[in-house]
Amino acid sequence: MGDGVRTKYIMVTGGVMSGLGKGITAASIGRLLVDMGYRVIPIKVDPYLNIDAGTMNPFQHGEVYVLKDGTEVDLDLGHYERFIGVEVTGDHNITTGKIYRNVIEKERRGDYLGQTVQIIPHVTDEIKSWIRRVARETNAEICLVEIGGTVGDIEGMPFYEAIRQMHNEENEEDFLLVHVTLVPLDSSGEQKTKPTQHSVKELRSIGLQPDVIVGRCKEKLLDGTKRKIALFCDVPVEAVISAEDASDIYEVPLMFREEKLDEYIVKKLKLEKRRQSDEWEQMVRKLKSLEKEVTIAVVGKYINVKDSYLSIREALKHGGIAAGCKVNVLWVDSEELEKVDEVAIDADGILVPGGFGQRGSAGKMRAIQYARENDIPFLGICFGFQLAVIEFARHVIGWEDANSSELAETEHAVIDLLPEQREVDKLGGTMRLGDIEVTIKPGTIAHKLYGREKVYERHRHRYEVNPEFIPDFEKHGLVFSGYSDGGRRMEIMEYPKNRFFFGTQFHPEFKSRPYSPSPPFVGFVRAALEYSES
Repeated sequence: MGDGVRTKYIMVTGGVMSGLGKGITAASIGRLLVDMGYRVIPIKVDPYLNIDAGTMNPFQHGEVYVLKDGTEVDLDLGHYERFIGVEVTGDHNITTGKIYRNVIEKERRGDYLGQTVQIIPHVTDEIKSWIRRVARETNAEICLVEIGGTVGDIEGMPFYEAIRQMHNEENEEDFLLVHVTLVPLDSSGEQKTKPTQHSVKELRSIGLQPDVIVGRCKEKLLDGTKRKIALFCDVPVEAVISAEDASDIYEVPLMFREEKLDEYIVKKLKLEKRRQSDEWEQMVRKLKSLEKEVTIAVVGKYINVKDSYLSIREALKHGGIAAGCKVNVLWVDSEELEKVDEVAIDADGILVPGGFGQRGSAGKMRAIQYARENDIPFLGICFGFQLAVIEFARHVIGWEDANSSELAETEHAVIDLLPEQREVDKLGGTMRLGDIEVTIKPGTIAHKLYGREKVYERHRHRYEVNPEFIPDFEKHGLVFSGYSDGGRRMEIMEYPKNRFFFGTQFHPEFKSRPYSPSPPFVGFVRAALEYSES
C-alpha cells in the first residue's frame, strides 16, 4: 500500500465494561512499535451517531479534544498524539454518524445502482474502505484501530462485523486482535476470570477470536490467573498480558514491554525487531525521579469529571518534567468560589481553563483577581484568557460593567462574537477551530517562551477580544503579545508587572507532549516553582 508498504492492522476491542483503558492500551502498543522505528497510524472508532464530539457534554464524555484540522474528537485521540508522537486529522476518527452520512449520500447519488442499501454489505464496506484509505494515504506500516464501547453493544455491531470481514480478507500475519477485559477481585481478594471468559465468548459469537488478551486488574495478574484465561479463551499464556493499575499512564508501555507484549506482536505479525529507542523510558525515569513539588489550582466547573481537563492535566505534567518538579493538581469548583466572602486559594499557581457560558464564570473571575492581586502565577486558556481580560477591565481600568457579549449586554463588551459567527445557527463544527498561525511580538514573555515569532496553535472558540478597547488595555499595562489574521485577533495576553500573568486564546495543551512540552505550560510551572521557593 502507498509506496509498496504493506499495512498490518492491530484492532483493539474491549469487554466487560467501558472505561477500562482501551485508549491507553492502544496508545501504549503504538508507543512500543514507534520505539522500534515503525510508522504507526491510529484510528479511533466511536460507535455513537454524532458526527463528532463537538456538541457533547464534558460531564458525560470528558474532554473534547481538537485536532490540527479543527475536528472535535474523543479524548483518546489525545492519548494517541501524546504517546505515538503523530498529528492526526478528522479522518482518524470514525463515527457511526460519519459512516451513515457517507452511505446515505452515495445512495442519494445513485452510486449503489438501485440496490437495497443494507448494513451488510454497504455499511460494513464503507467502514473497511475508510480504514484502508487512511492506512494507504498515511503510508502506515501499522494501522492501530480502537473500537470504542464494549463488545455486545448494539451500536458497535457493524464495526465488529467489518473487522471480522477484514480479518478474513487480510493475510493471517497482517491482522492482530487485542481484547482488553476486566479481571476483578472477589470479596476474598481472588482474581476472577469469569468476566473475561464471557467477554471472549461474546467476541467469538460474532466470529472474532482474540490474539492477545490484556487483563485490567488492581494488582499484577498471577501466573495461575494467566493460565486459566489462556486455557478457557484459547490463547497462548504469553498472549495474556497483565495491565495492573499504574501510578502514571506513561508507565504502561514499559509495563507492556516487561510483559514481552512487543515481542509477541513482532512474532505474530512477522515483523522484524528493529532498533529499540529508550526516549520514552528516559522520560518516565525523569518523571518518577522528580523531588521538588508544586501545587497548581485548576479552577473550573467540570471538576467532578477530571477527564474534562485531561489535556490540561497532562500538559501540566509535561511542564513539570521540563521545570524539574512534580505537579500536584488542586481542583477548585468555580461555583463554590462564588459563595465565599473572601477567596483564598492555597496554591503555587492558578489555572483557569476553557469553558462556555455564565455558570461558574464569576467564580473563575474571582480566582483570576486573587492571582493578579497577590502576584500568584496565573495561566488562562481560551475562556480563562477572556475572563482575565474582563477582570482586568473591571478592576484595573475601572469599567465595572465590562463583560463578554456571550454573558451579558453591556457598553464595555471587551469580549465579543467573532464577526463570522454572527449568522451561525448550527452548533456542531462551526467555531473557530484547529491550527491557526499566531505571530508573537519580539521582546515579550511569549517570545521568550516560544523562542520564535510564528507558531501554530489549536483553537476552539466563538468569541474574541474586542479590538475597539485594546488601546485602553495597553495604556494600563496589559500587553497583547500574540495575534493572528494580520493583527485583527488577539491571541496572547501578558501582564509584565506580575511575575507570571499569562493567557492564550488558543489551547496550548492540545500540542503538549511529554518529550516536547507546551511553552506556556513550561513557563507557568517554572514560575510556580519559583513562587513556591520564594
